[in-house]
Amino acid sequence: MAFSRPINDRYFEDYVEGDVHTFGSIAVEADEIIAFAKRFDPQRFYIDPEAAKQTPFGGLIASGWHTAGLMMRLCVEHYLTRVASLGSPGLDELRWLKPVRPGDRLSVRVTVLKATPSKSKPDRGVVTSFIEVFNQAEEVVMTLKTVNMIARRQQY
Repeated sequence: MAFSRPINDRYFEDYVEGDVHTFGSIAVEADEIIAFAKRFDPQRFYIDPEAAKQTPFGGLIASGWHTAGLMMRLCVEHYLTRVASLGSPGLDELRWLKPVRPGDRLSVRVTVLKATPSKSKPDRGVVTSFIEVFNQAEEVVMTLKTVNMIARRQQY
């Protein structure tokens, strides 16, 4: 389903409960997996292709935090408004379900679970979304629920 407005003219009112948005893809590169992990999550199955062969994963995989970063890139490019995003107080139920490997291509499906206007701040609302990340084989590799504060369209 497509949004009725482009990302640079999208406000709280454009996030409709029950709507499902699918977008992507983004490539997973071995050198990026290793560079990310060396800096932020230096475990052997993320940074050393040879050592990773001896793990239960049987080879190099991406850190879950790297996968989350790739998901975030797709959400910023396609889902979150460029003019009305007010940040996020957090996320819930993050799950890494399958390893992400070099050569994978990730895509995202986002379901708008709730869109609640703020009672105390009428200029905004809170959007709760369920995000699923898929690899090129359509396998779900990660899921999470996010909460975003989004400005409302000004009424004239």
